Amino acid sequence: MNISAELTLLPLKNDFIPEIKKFIKSLRNTKLKVIENPLSTHVYGDYDTIINLLEKEVKKVFAENESIMIFLKLVKGDKSDYKPNF
Repeated sequence: MNISAELTLLPLKNDFIPEIKKFIKSLRNTKLKVIENPLSTHVYGDYDTIINLLEKEVKKVFAENESIMIFLKLVKGDKSDYKPNF
């Protein structure tokens, strides 16, 4: 089963950009489709693959940072080709 995941990583510190870039690069270093925009990162692919990846990468980023948040949305289906029709 394919899913779409939207992630927003929020390191709660002044120098937050390096941590966000590092996290996005770890997601890019997979066979999943990853699309970034200024507000979030979208990951598309197999449910088990995405969940296993997020389990590993979120745990890692939480262990490496004192104060950090992540917002996560999951949608059933690959919505990477979504085009508004209105």
